[in-house]
Amino acid sequence: MRRALVLVAFLALLLTGCGAGADGPDDGVVRLRFQSLAWQKESVDANRQLVKEWNAAHPGIRVEYVQGSWDSVHDQLLTSFEGGEAPDIIHDASDDLADFAYGGHLADLRPLLSERLLADIPARSWETTTFGEGVHGVPFLQEPRVIIANRRILESSGVRVPTPEHPWTWTEFRRIAQDLTRTMGPGRHAVAWPLKEPVSVSLNLGLSAGGRLFHRGEDGRVTVDLTEADTVVPGTIRDQVVTLGSGGSDTLPGFFAGKYAMVPLGFAYRQQIAQQAPEGFAWTVLPAPAGAAGLAQGVSPQTLSIAEASPHKKEAAAFLDFFLRPENMVRLALGDWMLPTGTTALADPSLHTARHGWATGAAVARQLRPAPAQSVRGYPEWKDKVAAPAFQEYYSGAIDAGELRRRLVTDGNRVLARYQRK
Repeated sequence: MRRALVLVAFLALLLTGCGAGADGPDDGVVRLRFQSLAWQKESVDANRQLVKEWNAAHPGIRVEYVQGSWDSVHDQLLTSFEGGEAPDIIHDASDDLADFAYGGHLADLRPLLSERLLADIPARSWETTTFGEGVHGVPFLQEPRVIIANRRILESSGVRVPTPEHPWTWTEFRRIAQDLTRTMGPGRHAVAWPLKEPVSVSLNLGLSAGGRLFHRGEDGRVTVDLTEADTVVPGTIRDQVVTLGSGGSDTLPGFFAGKYAMVPLGFAYRQQIAQQAPEGFAWTVLPAPAGAAGLAQGVSPQTLSIAEASPHKKEAAAFLDFFLRPENMVRLALGDWMLPTGTTALADPSLHTARHGWATGAAVARQLRPAPAQSVRGYPEWKDKVAAPAFQEYYSGAIDAGELRRRLVTDGNRVLARYQRK
């Protein structure tokens, strides 16, 4: 019995110590937890090295690197917020922040961030993390959609190769793809679209053609309307080969084998191509086609936020200021094969080389805009229940443009209306 009482007392003491707060030992050292979603080796190494450098220079503010996962981050953060166990510094994406921001879980960063950081990132990027009156994340890495092309097929075809200064129009792209498919032979196609996420592709690229889809009235309410400009990109995609349910990686074997001449992908896929392409395979990076709005396209940048419940917001903001210095932002961008939002970092010569298409991406990055649905409340339900199945059926040929419009507009507005009732 005595031994049991001693054991219970010991466990109680241990649990009390474990729950003593984020600061741990009472030694005057501030301890912050930084949950990173970096997953590629180069990116993880860059993140860990920057944390190591911070800790070496700031013995009074220790940052602990915590590895998270993109696959489960939303549910994991939701649970940690509700349980009072959220990390102090949170890596996420801007299109995942709305619920957390409106729910009061993320700190308003406006009074915390340095003037240098606020001024260096363009206003259009800050728009992606502005919810209500507050700024709830620092947008720091962004990924435009580009076209990865088999250089030899394009050169042998004699087609004009586009550049950011002289891109293809959507009409020109459609014509070139049709002509190229005819000359490539049976079983081969000019373009293959990986459409695991058909909604984001359609909406974000649709900005270049002048599409908006979501319209905010004078009363602040958002409605859906499919205009002629909104149909340019979906109509082009439907005319080409689509791989519904397939991610970008799924198209690469066919691309390497010459089955497809071009594959529209996120900019970061260049790393996989550089590492996995057969020896001697010649590829190049082209800008996505331009429309009435030029090369504009929507984007949801990666973000860094501070938990509202963190007792050390000022110290966390100081770490963010260090972590996102221009030279460090370049290191993070190179590690992730993406592009920085910061104006100074984006001008770095290492991001303007022809090798692996860095220069093309840097040129397109200046045209990136907030994703159309960035601040639309109810968008996740509209996307999952209405838009995704509608676009999938449209791209597969199961429904026509009229039925697509009916579903997106009529059914979609019913969903959004529930989130905007006063």
